[in-house]
Amino acid sequence: MALVRVQTIAELRKHLDRSRNTGWRVGLVPTMGALHDGHASLIRAAVAENEAVVTTIFVNPLQFAPTEDLAAYPRDLETDAALAEAAGARYLFTPSVDEMYPFGPRKVLTNVSVSSLSATLDGAARPGHFDGVATVVAKLFAIAGMCRAYFGEKDFQQLAIVRRMAADLSFPVEIIGCPTAREPHGLAMSSRNRYLTAEERTRAGVIHQALQAGVSLVTSGESSVEAVLVAIRSVLAGEASLTLDYAALVDPLTLEVPAAVAGTVRLLIAGRLGKARLIDNIGATSPNERTS
Repeated sequence: MALVRVQTIAELRKHLDRSRNTGWRVGLVPTMGALHDGHASLIRAAVAENEAVVTTIFVNPLQFAPTEDLAAYPRDLETDAALAEAAGARYLFTPSVDEMYPFGPRKVLTNVSVSSLSATLDGAARPGHFDGVATVVAKLFAIAGMCRAYFGEKDFQQLAIVRRMAADLSFPVEIIGCPTAREPHGLAMSSRNRYLTAEERTRAGVIHQALQAGVSLVTSGESSVEAVLVAIRSVLAGEASLTLDYAALVDPLTLEVPAAVAGTVRLLIAGRLGKARLIDNIGATSPNERTS
């Protein structure tokens, strides 16, 4: 079926209500555009489980700080539409800022904040960012209604925040986390990668190598959080062009640093290389048992 383009909330609700009334399941893939193969993998995952898949493209002003250049965010609607259609999306929702924020983005009085999960890691580096993310995702959930929503694990902190928000606010939405899509050298696919030169893309593979070094220690039974982080930082130090923002080992639900490595943990890295700020993460399970 040809891709149906939708620009208004009322029209999208009409389409999705009609789909559910015919027995179709609805899948939602929220994006800010600049789509790549990682987004396509999310759409394909949604298509495999739902008959009516809507991809949304909205560059959300609420998650940009005044010092960040909202206008410079890459936009290529026709290319994005072609990718979404090829991946199997049924609907493409591309609302205007006025449609999403009728009083203007700087006059939004209702703010969704997932407090402790938003305060660390990227939240510490970008104050207010995740409040903007949570607010727009809450709006998309309210617009779409009962559905499955697909998010990439590459943005793991975002995924944890969205999961908790959906549970806390009782949205009729099942959150599906999908594996990170990677480039040949291990670099996590991201819209930001277009800012890297070919040589920088190869160099950026050190992030995945560092994560794998951490995973090896975790799975071998290393119980010291600091020992795992030292190993990660040691690998990263071999690439002088990378400026490290943070390397972290956290509980995947709370994003808190555990006293010792046990059970399932998440390893995360953020850093700058060339003109791009890159983030990546990977899960690991320790043979050590958690203690209460």
